[in-house]
Amino acid sequence: MQLNVSQITERLLASYAQTGGINHVDGKNLPSKTAISGITLNLLRLLFPGFFDDKLLHSSQLTGETSSLVESVLRDLENEVRKSLEYSPPPELPKKDVRSFAHALTLKFLDSLPRIRELLRTDADAAFKGDPAALSQEEVIVAYPFMEAIAVQRLAHELYLNNIALIPRIMTEWAHSRTGMDLHPGAQIGTHFFVDHCTGTVVGETTIIGDHVKMYQGVGLVAKSLAAGQMLRGQKRHPTIEDGVTIYAGATIMGGDTVVGEGSTIGANVFLTGSVPPHSLVVQEEANVKVVSKKSRDKSQPTDFNV
Repeated sequence: MQLNVSQITERLLASYAQTGGINHVDGKNLPSKTAISGITLNLLRLLFPGFFDDKLLHSSQLTGETSSLVESVLRDLENEVRKSLEYSPPPELPKKDVRSFAHALTLKFLDSLPRIRELLRTDADAAFKGDPAALSQEEVIVAYPFMEAIAVQRLAHELYLNNIALIPRIMTEWAHSRTGMDLHPGAQIGTHFFVDHCTGTVVGETTIIGDHVKMYQGVGLVAKSLAAGQMLRGQKRHPTIEDGVTIYAGATIMGGDTVVGEGSTIGANVFLTGSVPPHSLVVQEEANVKVVSKKSRDKSQPTDFNV
């Protein structure tokens, strides 16, 4: 017998009643993922005027366009912040004054944008100077997924520091889906940060990264073990990377007690679970690679070369 809409609806309702934990009904209204995606894009337009717009932005239009965009973001973000505060009230939240508190927090966040722009200017400079394939800083900003990922992380980090739940993670996961780079909003990241190619990079919540750090694709700055689950909340679980460190592709650095000393270089595919002193070179032991001549192989007489 073919099912109809009424029967499918009844089965879903039965599932909702039986399977808790993945329903959210009759509770506080959660921040909207769709709304936050649009807000984040508008924040990128404020950070990089002219780079995320479909039409040329003239300097004569800058005041009006900026003012209009700030008003739009203030209105929309304040609404989402209010939902976040109602869902997870921070200790300092006045009991009967959620709206005005959300307004004040949103204004405080928007006031941080000039400071975030200064940090992003150092990131763009590091990317351009560190990549000979880059033709200009304009190319870095408009074409490099890294710039979008770090811009969103720096925005989300400000909200994270103000104990605003859900929104920071929604923002960084939006950037993750667009760039392939997973930067937790809790991570502390210094100036002149650059991740070349950036795909597959993971930076955990309690990671601390100093200034002038360069990484490549597939690097993981992660926890040693999450077996204790929620008991680890609030603990330092991810490594500290000091100033001037370079980490090559595929390296995994684990643990909250792990410190990579300043000026060090971590080679490709290194699996590191302990600290290294400043100015260290850490490399994987040489592997045996076998190269066989195709011509000799065709004659069933392989010739081996050690590499």
